[in-house]
Amino acid sequence: MKQVIPPARAGSVPRERLRRQLCLAETRLTVVVAPAGWGKTSLLSGWAADPEEKRRIAWVSLDDGDDEPVRFWSYVLTALHNTGDAISAGPLQALDATGVSPVDLALPMLLNELAATTVPHVLLLDDYHLLADQRIHEAVEYLVTYLPASLRIVIASRTDPPLPIARLRARGDLTELRAAQLRFSPEEAAALVAAVSGHDLDGAVATAVWERTEGWAAGLQLAALALRADPAKAHADDRHLLDYFTAEVLPGLAPRHRDLLVRAAPLERLSGPLCDAALQVTGSAEVLSDLVRADLFVAALDDEQHWYRCHHLLREVLGREATTDPREVLGNAAAWFAGENRIDDAVHHLLRAGRDDEAAELMLRTAESWFFPRGTAATYLQFGERLSSRTVGPELAYSLAFAAALCGDQDRVNRWLDVCEARSTSDTVLPGWHSFRGAVLTVRAGFGMSDAEAAQSVALARQALELETAGGVTAHPHVPATLGGVLARDGRFDEAATLLLDLWQQRRRDSWPLWTVMAVAGMLAVSLVEAGRGEDCDRVLREAGPTADAVEGDGREASTPGLAALRIAAGRRGYLNADMEAAAVLLRRAVTLAELHPRPTTLFLGLLYLADAELACGNRSAARATLARAREVVDEEPVSAFAKRRLEESEARLGRVGARTAVRSGVLAEELTDRELSILRALQGSATQREIGAAMFLSINTVKAYNKSLYRKLGVASRQDAVTAARELGLI
Repeated sequence: MKQVIPPARAGSVPRERLRRQLCLAETRLTVVVAPAGWGKTSLLSGWAADPEEKRRIAWVSLDDGDDEPVRFWSYVLTALHNTGDAISAGPLQALDATGVSPVDLALPMLLNELAATTVPHVLLLDDYHLLADQRIHEAVEYLVTYLPASLRIVIASRTDPPLPIARLRARGDLTELRAAQLRFSPEEAAALVAAVSGHDLDGAVATAVWERTEGWAAGLQLAALALRADPAKAHADDRHLLDYFTAEVLPGLAPRHRDLLVRAAPLERLSGPLCDAALQVTGSAEVLSDLVRADLFVAALDDEQHWYRCHHLLREVLGREATTDPREVLGNAAAWFAGENRIDDAVHHLLRAGRDDEAAELMLRTAESWFFPRGTAATYLQFGERLSSRTVGPELAYSLAFAAALCGDQDRVNRWLDVCEARSTSDTVLPGWHSFRGAVLTVRAGFGMSDAEAAQSVALARQALELETAGGVTAHPHVPATLGGVLARDGRFDEAATLLLDLWQQRRRDSWPLWTVMAVAGMLAVSLVEAGRGEDCDRVLREAGPTADAVEGDGREASTPGLAALRIAAGRRGYLNADMEAAAVLLRRAVTLAELHPRPTTLFLGLLYLADAELACGNRSAARATLARAREVVDEEPVSAFAKRRLEESEARLGRVGARTAVRSGVLAEELTDRELSILRALQGSATQREIGAAMFLSINTVKAYNKSLYRKLGVASRQDAVTAARELGLI
C-alpha cells in the first residue's frame, strides 16, 4: 500500500494550472511544500493517475517508521522496480549487503540502470518531512546530484527538505509549488465546496467561504461539511474551522461511523480486518467504505480499497473524543499484525502502546526467523533503540549486537555487548551455545574491532574458544570461524588455514546456513593461498564452487561477503598456475565484489593480487593504478601491520613513485559538482575521509561515494592523483 498511488478523493476538483506545471516539469527535483491541509497529496495523486502523464510514477507514502535508511530505500527501490522492467531487482537485493550503506552499492547500481534506459520515470516521496535521519538526506542528495535524464524526483513535505535547494534553484534544476500556488482560487474553492456540500453557492456565499478559509484546502473541506448539514453555516464567522468538525461534523455522523473514526484515531493506517481486531467490532470494512463515499476525511490508499488513512490534521481532534485507552487499541492492532506475520508492524504498535516488555519478547523470539533473513536488521536495531532500558535483557542485547554487526555499525555492536556483559549472570544462556560470555566475546572479536586491531581480536577469540569448549564440549561453529578470520586479518595465515580447514569438514554435519558456508570457505581459501597450500586451496575451491556459482546466479553476491574472498583466492591460484589473462579477469571482478563489503583487508589482498596479474599481462600502468588504490586503502582504512608491510614490498617491485601515479586523461570531461569541489579541496590536506565527512556533516560512506564519482571524472585512481590532476587543471 505504501507504493500505491492513492486514488483520487470523491468531490475533488480539477486543478489544471497545477497539473500542467507538474506535467511540464523537467527539472531534477520538484518540491511541493506547504503546511498540513493544503492538499499536497490530493494534488499529486490526481496528477500521478492522469492518463496524459506518460512517465512511470514510483510513489512512496512515508510515515514515522520509515526513518531508517535500509527501510526507506527498500520502499523506494521496490516502487521503482514495480513500475516496469527498466529497473531490475538488483539494487533492491543490494540492500542486503552486510555492513554496506545504500549509497555505497544500491544507489550506484540504480543510477547505472537509469542511465541505461530512455524510459522516463518519476520518483514521488510523500510526507518527506517525517524523515529525520541524516543518512537518508545525504543519500537523496547524492541521488539528485547524479540523476540521469530518465528519472525526476518529486518531494511533498510540510517543510523544505534538507537538500541543496538554493543551489538547485540557482542552476534551474528546481521546480517549486508552495502554499501560495496550492491556495485554491475563488472559482476552485466554489467548485470544491459545492461538490462536497451538495449545495450550489451564489457568488457572495462562495466569496465569503473563500475569504474565511483563505483558500486552505482542509478549511474548505470542513466548511463544506458544515454546509452539508446546514446551509446557514455559510455565514458563520468562525475562524477556527477545526471546531466545526468537533461541533458540527462529528455529531451529525451515524453512531457506528463516529465510533470507528474516534476509536481508530491512534492507528496510522486503517483496514477493515485491522479495525475489527483493534476495536473489537465487526463490519469495519463497510463503515470505512461509507466514510470514503461521503468524503468524510477518510481516503483510500489503494484502488481495491483495502487500506485507508484518516486525514492527519483531524486524528488529534478525534483522539480527544475517545473514551477508551488508545494503548488498548494499539495493543490489539499489534496482535492482529503478528497474526498476519507482519512482525515489524506488530513491534511498532507495541512500542507505541508502551508495551515494551511484549515488544522485547517478540523481537527476541523472531530475530533469527523473521528480521535477519529478510534483511531488516536495521529496522530491528531501530526498534531496540526505542525500547526502555529496563526491558533489554542480556539475550536481547546480544541479538541487537548481532543486528548491529549485520549493519556494519561497530559502535553499536560494542555498546550492546557492554549491556550483555553488565546484565548477564551465570544462568544466562543462548540456544546452541555453551558459554554466554564466549558468545559475547566472539561477536566482539569478529565485529566489534577494526582490522587494525586484529591482534587484540585474536586474543578475544582465543578466550571465547576456551570458554566455549570448557569441559571438552564442541564449540559453536561461529567461534573457530571467527578465530580463523581474525588470524587471517592479522596475517597469521598458517594458523588460520589449519583451524579453518578442520572446521570446513564439519559443514555438512552441522548444516550451516549459506552465509556461514561462504564466509568460512572464502577466508579458508585465501589463508591456504597465503600459506602456500595450493592443493588444499584447489580442493576447497572445487567444493565451494557450486554454492558460489549459485549465489552469483541468484544475484545474492551483495549479501554474501565470503564470495569476494573465494573469488580472490581463485584468481590468485590462476596467477600462480601461469593463467595470467584469466586470473586478471577474475580478480577484476573479485575486487568489485570486495568493494561491496566493509573489511578492508580482503579488498587490499585482492588489489595486491590484481596488480601482480596486471603486471604479468604486461599492463604496467594498470598495475600501478591498482597499487595506488591499495595504497589508499592502507592510508585511509584501519588495516593491520602485515598489510602495510605487504604493500611496501609490492610498491618496491614497481617503484614507489610510479605506484602512486595512476594513468589519467588530463582532460576534465564532466563538470564537478559543488559538493565534489568541496571534497576535492579537503583532499589536499592530511584529514582522513572520516575527518572530512565529520567536518562537512557527511557520513564516511557518503564521502566515499562522492570520491568514487570524483575519481571517475578526473580519470584517476587515488587521492594523491586526484589532487595532482585537479591542480594541473586549475580546479584547486
